[in-house]
Amino acid sequence: MRNNKSSKQYISFRYYTAFLVISHILVFIIICSMTSCSDFVEVDPPKNTLVSETVFEDAATVESALANIYYNMREQGIVSYDICADMGIYADELDYYASNANDLSLYLHSVTAINSNVLSYWTNAYSLIYAANDIIEGVNKSKALNADEISLYKGQALFIRAYLHFILTNIYGDIPFITSTDYVTNNTISRTPIQDVYDFIIEDLNLAVILLDSKVLTDERVKPNRATVNALLSRVYLYTENWELAEVTSSLLVDEFELESDLSKVFLKESKETIWQFKPDASNVRNTYEANSFIIQVIPGNPYALSNVLLHSFETDDLRLEQWVGRFSSANGLTTLYFPYKYKALLNEEESLEYSIVFRLAEQYLIRAEARAQLGNIIGSQSDLNTIRNRAGLEGTTAASKDAVLEAILHERFVELFSEQGHRWFDLKRTGKAGIILGSVKPNWNPTNVLWPIPESELELNLNLFPQNSGY
Repeated sequence: MRNNKSSKQYISFRYYTAFLVISHILVFIIICSMTSCSDFVEVDPPKNTLVSETVFEDAATVESALANIYYNMREQGIVSYDICADMGIYADELDYYASNANDLSLYLHSVTAINSNVLSYWTNAYSLIYAANDIIEGVNKSKALNADEISLYKGQALFIRAYLHFILTNIYGDIPFITSTDYVTNNTISRTPIQDVYDFIIEDLNLAVILLDSKVLTDERVKPNRATVNALLSRVYLYTENWELAEVTSSLLVDEFELESDLSKVFLKESKETIWQFKPDASNVRNTYEANSFIIQVIPGNPYALSNVLLHSFETDDLRLEQWVGRFSSANGLTTLYFPYKYKALLNEEESLEYSIVFRLAEQYLIRAEARAQLGNIIGSQSDLNTIRNRAGLEGTTAASKDAVLEAILHERFVELFSEQGHRWFDLKRTGKAGIILGSVKPNWNPTNVLWPIPESELELNLNLFPQNSGY
């Protein structure tokens, strides 16, 4: 969790490999029993001490191991609330008012290879990738699990591996694509070119689609299923400019799910448009870190506030400005700050009202709108774009040409997906607009900032990770 980041010590990539290959499943299970994770995953952690091989002889322990991956994804690192805040200040969504040196360097675009955020994202992601790989290897060798169980657990682990590599490559560029727990090999592995990383991601996801049942695994959509895999797959096709498959895959989800007509219900735990979300553990954490960290309750005090760039991007009468943006004024009335107010329930409230949403249907409409515009289907693109605009109380778009519609979609993604999973930064980066837009609001902007540096400590341990990203 963000507030504890500065006090954490991050183990290097190399040490993770040697450690995790032997014991990470056991460690996850122990952590689970210590942190009330059983409430989060709805699976009781095993009471006895197990070695890795034994884990894969029992379905309940495999479920516990998978659930603890989700737990750790939710708690910190590259898929957690941290990425919402870090990418928000790295882009033009959020202003930063605190003094943490590592966070401040993100906001000011003065990141170096020794920044602890840069290292923590890398090590956190690869530790979870190793855990996912161990599950894939373990269930493949298991003699006790039945075919349905093997498909279910392997499908989830493949999705996890694909998702983490997807975010890693969008932050660092060329990265090692890790598919085993062989620490001898992985300690000297080289970086995989981005296009090859995407090919491996798509391969994992296509296999996961086959393995995972189309039914929702829980009523609360807290475990990935086929729809979750397709949600990521459509995003990957968008990022790789495979417009045909982006349209086809997003259409599957548009047909399967339903948008919430009421904006006030979009981020509730029972939202109809949620595809996948992280469930709180219901004992220490009843709602979301997003609400607890973004909602301003005192000035000075909160490190984040919405930027004027974002605030001025909302059109008149946009209901999202009313429903999803909060405001707080100082006691003397001289300062008023605005904050993301999509999640409204604080951690310590008595009831779990909101879960942290990772994928939701609105993104799929915007993916399909962009794919259709790129394919020359302007009317279809306008229809999808207007579905999102009309829900926000706005009239249909006036954009008519391909370029105008694409610009309108980028704008709509800004005001619809702000403070969610780093969408704004990744949109600016993938569309080539980062320099155009951030160059005027980030004094230290440099074109090489489109990638973060590879952590210096990892380069020292594995020379095959060289060369360092340009600009660092």
